[in-house]
Amino acid sequence: MSGPLFEPSGPAFDRSEPLAGRLLVATPGVLEDPNFRRTVVLMLEHGEAGALGVVLNRPSETRVLEPFPDWDGYTTDPPVLFVGGPVSQQTLIALGRPRTGEMPDGWHEVPSAGGGIGTVDLRHEPWALATKLEQLRVFAGFAGWAGGQLESEIAQGAWFVAAAEPSDAFCREPGYLWRNVLLRQGGTIAFYADFPADPRWN
Repeated sequence: MSGPLFEPSGPAFDRSEPLAGRLLVATPGVLEDPNFRRTVVLMLEHGEAGALGVVLNRPSETRVLEPFPDWDGYTTDPPVLFVGGPVSQQTLIALGRPRTGEMPDGWHEVPSAGGGIGTVDLRHEPWALATKLEQLRVFAGFAGWAGGQLESEIAQGAWFVAAAEPSDAFCREPGYLWRNVLLRQGGTIAFYADFPADPRWN
């Protein structure tokens, strides 16, 4: 795996800190695995044993009502399942953002994610949660790393680490998320936002 074209000079980030609640942004020209090419991953867990997150910008063509008909109309547009990653795609993970002052049953905050983002237990009654949630999105599968694997990938330049904004997990136009997150980092990281989909076009 070759390193990035530019030495990153965006917002400083202490890589000794846990990554839960942070974004991983795939480096173009370095991370070309089709599962992660030009993805933005919200990290849910990170520790010595490994790490887990969900890809935020891979909507599928499956509507949420197909596996969860009771949740039809409650999810943030687009109302489809998102491909959270290549691991255990039969597993569903939901993210929700409560309304101001609410603390719904079955909701568990993701630390450092900003804006009160947390995981949601979909076994709770939709009507009981919907009145307390401002936004909801469901992901099939997740991204997972063994202990030390993610740190190695970051050291090799495969990922940029960025702070999450409340709108990232529920953006209505996920096709623009990767580029927008890179642009807001500033510095040389922002140059990657215009990296051609095929380097031969450069």
